Amino acid sequence: MKVILLADVKALGKKGQLVEVSDGYARNFLLKKKLGVEATNSSMNDLKLQKAREDRIAREKLEAAQQLAAELSGRSVTVKIRVGENGKAFGSVSSKEIAAAYQEQCGMEIDKKKIQLQEPLKAFGVYEIPVKLHPQVTGQLKVKVQEA
Repeated sequence: MKVILLADVKALGKKGQLVEVSDGYARNFLLKKKLGVEATNSSMNDLKLQKAREDRIAREKLEAAQQLAAELSGRSVTVKIRVGENGKAFGSVSSKEIAAAYQEQCGMEIDKKKIQLQEPLKAFGVYEIPVKLHPQVTGQLKVKVQEA
């Protein structure tokens, strides 16, 4: 019997996959526990429509991330830190502070977890910071660290 899986089943397949199983296994386990549905013409059509909708949503998210990456590349954020003795920076700039400064200066919100700092910024200057907006899209944000 051909069955479309509604959830991941260990050692059988992933959600949305069409699998061939014995009639007893399908009736007594998969269909009974609502882990799958019988592969009829209507259920196959529903599966195709659902996959098309998921593809369209994924494409829209990718396009939105690319558009945001283009906006990020044209903008810069200024972060001010205090100066200690001898003109040395007192403290450092973290991704949390960069996200807060971007929201304050540009009016848009960026998740601090998406800002990929290798280590906190401890010196004055201009830095290009990568921001991972989507698994396939990484934007660059220019951060200027100045003394307060």
